[in-house]
Amino acid sequence: MATDIADTAPPPRSKRLKADTNETHDRLDKRIMAGDPFASRENYARFLSVQYPFHRDIEALYTYPVLAALLPDLEARSRLARIGDDLADLGRPLPPPDGPAPFAPGAIDLPTALGWLYVAEGSNLGAAFLFKAARAIGLDENFGARHLAGHPDGRAQHWREFTAALDGLHLTEAEEAWMTAGAEAAFRRVHALVDAAFA
Repeated sequence: MATDIADTAPPPRSKRLKADTNETHDRLDKRIMAGDPFASRENYARFLSVQYPFHRDIEALYTYPVLAALLPDLEARSRLARIGDDLADLGRPLPPPDGPAPFAPGAIDLPTALGWLYVAEGSNLGAAFLFKAARAIGLDENFGARHLAGHPDGRAQHWREFTAALDGLHLTEAEEAWMTAGAEAAFRRVHALVDAAFA
């Protein structure tokens, strides 16, 4: 009986979210790689011009008290400053704002915010491959690829801590749907930025 219950138990929220957004995520990955962002430092600078606006979009989330109470080391997970340093290393200015920030302090929809953070944290986990590619063009954790460097505790551990917190939250069915919609919106935002940068 215990085996039957285990076999029918739903997958954790993070796994469901991955499955629900897989198609959108896959399209984005293919679009990024089509731009060959590590073929040269010029192309990599375009990649940074994608990363910076996306992380600027979500910067308010990292200091939001409600989220900070739910997710471990949230403020330290922000990569915006490091992306800015990477742009400066390459002699590039910060991209100007291209519209109002989607999240304003004090007016944050928690499930939607969780969806956006899921995309940001997942990209950090997947950055191991990108970091190796950056090394091939002379960049590393001290110059140009600071934001791609892994967490001192390891990328996998950092990701597991995030997904454990996400999986442990109590959300209604409607809130689950908002979270998925938030993740989809985040992937689409990055896709639009890639299209603009690598047109």
